[in-house]
Amino acid sequence: MNKMQTSRLTLRLLKPGDAEAMETLLQEKDIASTTLGIPHPYPSGAAASFIQLRQDAAAKGDGYSFAVLDSASSAFMGVIGLHINKNHNHAELGYWIGKPYWGYGYCTEAVKGVMDFAFRELKLNRLYAAALTRNPASYKVMEKSGMKHEGVFRQHLLKWEVYEDVTHYGLLRSEYEQIDRLRQ
Repeated sequence: MNKMQTSRLTLRLLKPGDAEAMETLLQEKDIASTTLGIPHPYPSGAAASFIQLRQDAAAKGDGYSFAVLDSASSAFMGVIGLHINKNHNHAELGYWIGKPYWGYGYCTEAVKGVMDFAFRELKLNRLYAAALTRNPASYKVMEKSGMKHEGVFRQHLLKWEVYEDVTHYGLLRSEYEQIDRLRQ
């Protein structure tokens, strides 16, 4: 799988040429503040290393990270990916969108595209995702995509000297198939 199209987006595997645009968007403190693992300031050269790690994972079938691109302009907007656990036939979904693109539904559109890939192409049984509870925009994307709330892990992460609650969502293949039937 190299590329997917949604109504407004192109999702394609990350490539080295994405590093500069990725690092530019990740300099925004609000992105780092609301994600589980992105540092601030984002270190120079870190995007190239991340892209190489994710290319290696894709080559082994252990995960896929896609550049989120505006189909009309080819503008780099963010990243969405899957970390696959083959032993349990499930994957963790993670994503971020650059701040200039917040509030337009791009993230939900990207998540639905990757869900289709995960369940139709990879034949996974389950997807799950997590967000800081103080980031309702992220977990609203999960809800709009059909994921079910599974619980909150209280003070689960230490981020910037503060213990953060993390909310978890999941979707089973059987639930996805019901949603997919309703879309047709």
